[in-house]
Amino acid sequence: MNYLGVEIDIKNTPILDRQFIPMSLFCKEYLKSAKKPVSICVERNGGMCSVYDTFITGENEAADRFYIERTVKFLLWMKGGYKVTICGDDGIAAYIKEQYGASGKRAFDNTFMARVYEHPFETEALALTDKPIENECPMQVGGNQKGCRIGFDAGGSDRKVSAVIDGEAVYSEEVVWHPKVTADPDYHYNGIVSAFKTAAEKMPRVDAIGVSSAGIYINNRTMVASLFLKVSPEDFDGKVKDIYIRAAKEIDDVPLCVVNDGDVTALAGAMELDDGSVLGIAMGTSEAVGYVDENGCVTGWLNELAFAPVDANKNAMEDEWSGDIGCGVKYFSQDGVIKLALNAGIALDAAATPGEKLKAVQGMLSDGDSRAADVFRSIGCYLGHTLPYYWSFYRFRHVLLLGRVMSGEGGNIIIETAKAVLAEEYPDCGFNLHIPDEQNRRIGQSVAAASL
Repeated sequence: MNYLGVEIDIKNTPILDRQFIPMSLFCKEYLKSAKKPVSICVERNGGMCSVYDTFITGENEAADRFYIERTVKFLLWMKGGYKVTICGDDGIAAYIKEQYGASGKRAFDNTFMARVYEHPFETEALALTDKPIENECPMQVGGNQKGCRIGFDAGGSDRKVSAVIDGEAVYSEEVVWHPKVTADPDYHYNGIVSAFKTAAEKMPRVDAIGVSSAGIYINNRTMVASLFLKVSPEDFDGKVKDIYIRAAKEIDDVPLCVVNDGDVTALAGAMELDDGSVLGIAMGTSEAVGYVDENGCVTGWLNELAFAPVDANKNAMEDEWSGDIGCGVKYFSQDGVIKLALNAGIALDAAATPGEKLKAVQGMLSDGDSRAADVFRSIGCYLGHTLPYYWSFYRFRHVLLLGRVMSGEGGNIIIETAKAVLAEEYPDCGFNLHIPDEQNRRIGQSVAAASL
């Protein structure tokens, strides 16, 4: 097929989404004729800067703009940052400034990043010779086994805590709670403190506290987090930003480390595999992603790939929150299952929650419904095409797959389909797919958090 003047040969397309255009294949074919060097620099907190060197054609304006804009989008949600600098082409830089301006198509990204980094979002154009110097600073967290440690995992439906002594969990508990629908931040605070104190009582002392929590955290402060969705902006600033810092002080003046749950998932996988360079992908309410580098370090990147592009199709499904199309949240989550189920002609109860709709499709699969099988085959095809795109940025060795969408027979179909697509279309990608064991899925997150 021809897309924006780029010929793309797609051997495998999702059974229920024949219009899918993998970003991986578009970029692969586009770059074959791209010879003009440009660099994309993304700056974030603490003077950190990521530099991505690439090429454009300099002739096919539509394809050049599309390629760079999508790459900027990916880098912003992979690395995070409040400033984007395009080096080597002023025309492309002007286009990115327009798109990511306060009133541009990517105004959501502008506002979101400004909120996270507490700094106005900026774009800049520079000559290639003046590009910023890369400055990455991976955090040496995880793998700390000695002493008496508390590990806390704040989930959307339950919270888990472990008391860990010299790397062994001596106590773990799971407690149901409802943070996403509760407006009172004291509810969240009291639940966190209660968990901390319960674990502390099981040990002779507390040497450190590690927290795995959904959201974006900088210097242990909560910048954005769905757990506090109903909390007012005033209470968020006054009681939530420092909620874990305040809760830890209720125990003792000990080291505290708060890390995004996706990164802790990847860390738990690295501990289980006894290796680094792990990308963790959880397919559930959304697509949650984390990464541990080859040295076993958490990078401090956002890794919010739910907002990163995977589909180049101009008619791809829109994400209601960001207003963008073709992003991972609509492909690797229960939303993706629902979308494909409707494409398959499966009638779902309109009054049911997304989670209930997912269970309904999984139940149909257990009953031998071939339409339900096609749903998971289609997700597997999406995944087989998308992992090479992720790999082109991360260069990971392992992919850890988990979440409700990956449970049961549907998960097996997803993995087998993805492997088939990878073998046929991306034989040069060298990484392995894994599913964590049941024990690691249940309490591995809190135990890994204890090692932060």
